[in-house]
Formats: sequence, C-alpha cells, structure tokens
Amino acid sequence: MRLLFIFGAHAAGKMSVGQAVARKTPMRLFHNHMTIEPVIELFGAYNGAVTERLRQVVFEEFVKTENYGLIFTFIWAFDMPSDGEFVSRLSEMYRAAGAQVDYVELVCPQDVRLVRNRTENRLLNKPSKRDVALSEARFLSAENRYRLVSEPGEVVSRLNIPPEHYLRIENENLTPDEAAEMIIGHFGYERK
Repeated sequence: MRLLFIFGAHAAGKMSVGQAVARKTPMRLFHNHMTIEPVIELFGAYNGAVTERLRQVVFEEFVKTENYGLIFTFIWAFDMPSDGEFVSRLSEMYRAAGAQVDYVELVCPQDVRLVRNRTENRLLNKPSKRDVALSEARFLSAENRYRLVSEPGEVVSRLNIPPEHYLRIENENLTPDEAAEMIIGHFGYERK
C-alpha cells in the first residue's frame, strides 16, 4: 500500500498531476474536491465538518483494501496547526497498516496559478470554481491569510520523515505528465 500526499497552493496543479500519476500507476486519485463538491451540492454551501467526516471514512476504508495506493491532494496551510496534525494522523494511520507514505509539494508562481485557475480540466472537475471571479477572490484572500508554501526542510522536520519521502517540484514550466514522471521515478512506484 502507498499513500501519496500532493499539496500546494491554489491551482498549483495538484489534481492534474494526481490525475497523471493515477493514469500511469495503479494508484487511485482522491482529490480534495471529490468531497467538497458533493457537500456543496447537498447543503448549498461548504460544510467543513461534513467534508472532513466523509474524507475520514474514505481514508479508513481504503487502507483496509488490497489496492496499490491512494493519492490525496489538498492545500496545506503551514501556519494552521490543525493542517499539520491532520497530515500526521493520516500518515500514522497508513504507516501502521504497513503503507509507504510519500509527500510531494508543488510550487508555482501566483500569476501562473491565476491562469491555471481558469483551465477547462479544473472547471470540469470543480464546479465550485466555475464562478471564476468568486474563485479568484477566495484564492487571493486565502493566500493573504495563510502560508501555503513550506520553508526549506519544514515538511521533513515537522513530520519526522526521511528526506527521500519528500519531493518538492517547481512545476511552472512542467506538464502534469512531466511532474508525474518525476514523482513515479523518485518514489519507485509501480507502473500500469
């Protein structure tokens, strides 16, 4: 079993890179909007408590399967202790089941991400982003409130993991497939 976290700021390419890794390996993609969007649809607004409970059920049940691995994408606010605690808890759950847990941080300049915020794939998979003006306002507001990029060495030290289980990719000039190849090669994932 493998668990791959892909994290980064808004529109850093997390879902697109996760999709590419999932196409090339036996890993399954669980991007953060797979729980956000149904909750918004059902409740008429974002409900963090329900979203978190749904995610927890998926994580708990997936680790019991014989599947090769799970890719989870999300935004990690490094100045929010609860985000780090979430990553630590989930990592420990999977490690306790014998899983290899890896971490990829995607880093990309804000101007590039603002363009990516409007891409067809993003809008297709994330209906809540289709009001682009509102999406961009939330994007910029969150970036003013939170630190969404780690400091050098921070992920390894916070999670107390061997450095080889963390990969930082500056993907401004990379396609999702190129980033996926870097990930697969670095962590030695099985290919389909």
